[in-house]
Amino acid sequence: MASSTSPAVGRALDVLLHLAGRPGPVAGAALIRDLGMPRSSAYHLLAVLTERGFVLHYPEERAYGLGVAAFEIGSAYLRQAPLEHLGRPLTRRLALRTGEIAHLGILHGPDTLYLVKERPPQEAPVSLVTDVGVRLPASLTANGRSMLAHLGPAQLRALFPAPSSLVVRTDTGPTTPTELRALLTAERRRGWALEDGMITPGMRSIGACAFDHHGAPVAAFSVTSRGDRPVSGEQEIAAATRSAARALTRRLSGTAPAGWFD
Repeated sequence: MASSTSPAVGRALDVLLHLAGRPGPVAGAALIRDLGMPRSSAYHLLAVLTERGFVLHYPEERAYGLGVAAFEIGSAYLRQAPLEHLGRPLTRRLALRTGEIAHLGILHGPDTLYLVKERPPQEAPVSLVTDVGVRLPASLTANGRSMLAHLGPAQLRALFPAPSSLVVRTDTGPTTPTELRALLTAERRRGWALEDGMITPGMRSIGACAFDHHGAPVAAFSVTSRGDRPVSGEQEIAAATRSAARALTRRLSGTAPAGWFD
């Protein structure tokens, strides 16, 4: 829906977002119909966007797709590393609040990719494999499973099509897609994910995810501690982790499932 304060800008963004959500070029007539725009103003807007390089016209197909300028903006977004910039202070705050090691990670295919790692000042020295840039099986990490829990069945099947696609590191963790789905269902119902010894024996992690403007899981925070520490503070760590996820969702202008952070 176009902005009421700047209709032309709003309609241009509507067009770009509509094209971005399609797997290929969209027929002009279908684009106009789907967005409910007047024909004359729609084609004028498409002409301007085409001239500026944001939209590419396919005359033989009478269709439109995203242009190079739109790609350049997306590339610039990635270069600026917004998740790291927005998430780093929240990760640091999470480490200080819990007194444990905190991480920010994203899904990278079937893996968790760690972007940020923060240690509290008084944290006892422990050895973790979860350094920045490390990838670990998302089915095993609390960070990854907190995001997987919000993917649809088709997405999960694509990531984990067979038992052979599920990796086990310490003889614990889901070994079949059915086991993984059951675990994700339980963790989604609870509101946070728990990993206990699946990555490193004797270490426990709690994870919660943030959402983008489409309501999709975009990143997750996790807190890792030694498994021999009292679990009495588990709920407090989970609350702090979810609070960081809610803050990042807001910073990204994201949308969580209804009531998720209540």
